[in-house]
Amino acid sequence: MRSLDSRVSQNPRDMGHPRPATFEEIISILMEEPVPNPFCHVELNTTDLPKAKDFYKKLFDWKLEDVPMGDSTYTMVRVGEGTGGGLLKQPIPGAPSAWMAYVLVDDLKAATSKAKSLGAKVMQEEVEVMGAGKFSIIVDPTGAVLGLWEPTRG
Repeated sequence: MRSLDSRVSQNPRDMGHPRPATFEEIISILMEEPVPNPFCHVELNTTDLPKAKDFYKKLFDWKLEDVPMGDSTYTMVRVGEGTGGGLLKQPIPGAPSAWMAYVLVDDLKAATSKAKSLGAKVMQEEVEVMGAGKFSIIVDPTGAVLGLWEPTRG
């Protein structure tokens, strides 16, 4: 999506503050094609799942739904509009609580391979998730962790 930051006023009295967007600029931005590979899911890997669930439910009034996953529980975040997410016990021993974003991809194997060819490290190879899809986790060349998600096509 194009930024409205280019609308900085040229009037010296405005001291470089943005001017209001015109109707045409707003319509132009709304008519743009969606970006490929959007963020599709965010997930909290937490060291204290009950405490995190209590905090976020009170903070945002999220609807939380526990889903059994083998020996553990995954808590889905049902937000209605926008990108959904989940909460789970931190799977990496000794790692701190952290949020992780997932990006939607058409072909997980190809996207993971491409990331690797561009300098990423693969932290987690492909994992199947209860028939819903599969994911991998990469670490980009700057050290940032990102999940890649390919949903099961019905």
